[in-house]
Amino acid sequence: MPLHLVTLTPTAALGIPIAIVGSIFLALGAQFQHRGVGKVDAATAPEDRAGLNIRQLISLARRPSWLIGTLLLGLAIVLQLWSLFLAPLTVVQPLGAIALVITSIVNARVSHTKLDRPSIRAIAFCVGGIGIFVTIAAMTTTSVPLHDTQLIVVLIILGVVLVTAALVFAFFRKKFTTIFYIVGAGILFGFVATLAKVDIDRVHTIVQNGFHLQPGDGLTIVCLFGLILAALLGSYFVQTAYSSGPPDLVVAGLTVIDPLVGVTIGIVVLGEASQAPLWAAGVFVVAGAIAIYGVFQLSKHRPPNGTLGYVGL
Repeated sequence: MPLHLVTLTPTAALGIPIAIVGSIFLALGAQFQHRGVGKVDAATAPEDRAGLNIRQLISLARRPSWLIGTLLLGLAIVLQLWSLFLAPLTVVQPLGAIALVITSIVNARVSHTKLDRPSIRAIAFCVGGIGIFVTIAAMTTTSVPLHDTQLIVVLIILGVVLVTAALVFAFFRKKFTTIFYIVGAGILFGFVATLAKVDIDRVHTIVQNGFHLQPGDGLTIVCLFGLILAALLGSYFVQTAYSSGPPDLVVAGLTVIDPLVGVTIGIVVLGEASQAPLWAAGVFVVAGAIAIYGVFQLSKHRPPNGTLGYVGL
């Protein structure tokens, strides 16, 4: 079965440098937010650290470092949305791995530690695994028309994920580790990226049609609502993960799990790999396992949160 190679137009190619700049802002924003959360968490009693509470969230809004990080992350989101408008999801998403490399280097400098071999090897697994996964996806998948039925399936799955995450958090949050918050945030942001791409394409189509709405365009509003809910809960998980783990570990989880979820939705639900050769499925599984293995290895080889020495902002 022949490969379906992705050929980028000049406009789509412009999405690549935009996504790279967005990744840089993501890395710097993560570092600043992590510092702000660390300062707030350091002033919190140990028994109150089962997830950030309202008082801590209000305190975060008063930390200059956290506000700067939020601004940088906001710019990163704007650039990511712009790149999604210009280029396919499978081309843009893997570029987020650049943020992992930058964050690891910056965090090592801030914490006055060196990236040892196990950490570098773990980062290589993360970047290499996700790079292989999305590269093969870009080579063997094709964009297909999105039917309302498929979009409804995506929204139903998201609804189940949101309800499950909320219930599990409500009853078991005291037993959660950093990895839970990272995996949860990665899954939720995978849906955010997918729904953002859907909304961008649908709004673009509506504009091209002279704002003449079709019967199924009401789903665009539902998508936007689901996107906002997933982004809010995912953002909360990210902030809580910062309170118990280094920023490079958090970014690793997001840049690995986020695209894995997004591309998997495209393959399983949207049928974008219906023409892909059988061997591609095996590569997807192996590459995804390598990337996830890298995240867990990175969680074992990073300095504890208390060694970062928060000062200033």
